[in-house]
Amino acid sequence: MNMLHLHGTRALVTGGSRGLGLAGAEMLAEAGGDVVLNHLNDSAKAQKECDRLMDSTGRKLWHIDADVGNSSSARKMVQQASELLGGLDIVFSNAGICRFTPFLEIDDANWQRHMDTNLNAGFYVGQASAKIMINAGKGGRILFTTSVSAFRSNATQTHYSATKGGLHILALGMAIELGKYGITVNCIAPGWMHTDINDAQSRDEKTVTPWIQSHVSAGRLGKPGDLKGAVLLLSSKEAEYINGATLHVDGGWSAQL
Repeated sequence: MNMLHLHGTRALVTGGSRGLGLAGAEMLAEAGGDVVLNHLNDSAKAQKECDRLMDSTGRKLWHIDADVGNSSSARKMVQQASELLGGLDIVFSNAGICRFTPFLEIDDANWQRHMDTNLNAGFYVGQASAKIMINAGKGGRILFTTSVSAFRSNATQTHYSATKGGLHILALGMAIELGKYGITVNCIAPGWMHTDINDAQSRDEKTVTPWIQSHVSAGRLGKPGDLKGAVLLLSSKEAEYINGATLHVDGGWSAQL
């Protein structure tokens, strides 16, 4: 049986030093790719993870500190990553934030930061990466971390959900226009994953346990490693006819009314 692999590929992961991004970077390296981890003000952690993965996989890894919510920083970071790797085959645009805030308390700065990090960054990184892939003429894979919140909202997450819905539509438009270049653009939509973003909420057993019992047929919260299979599939050569798709990784949450 042929197994999915990414031997010799060159990948960039934004938000790659922790959580879902780190899990994606682990998968890309474990499957045979060289990887650049983008992060923001997390150099010590990023270097530690690069060293760990180089030791365990034998692949090459680097990290770049850059704010992907800033156009010039994001585009410069993509170019630097391409130069380090010798090109770009896979881009996992994952960086995101969620500052849980009631709607009436969301101020302009909070709203704008979510827009910049969760949505605008997808445009900056996606466009810069696509141009590099098109110039190379070998196609590529672009993945976005959206969320089940791209399709439904939740109290204290109105701003977050709005950006994830926008990111979903951005990916569809990119898929339409970039497919002719052999570039696929797809989304991974996690459910409730226990990460740094929601650590306090995830540890609240009085709230979490009944929520899991009523919403998640898998019977547990998601873990960052649960995204690995989706990253591997959508990054692979075998996924060349999967374009403009969203793969839900939510333990069965979105299957319910």
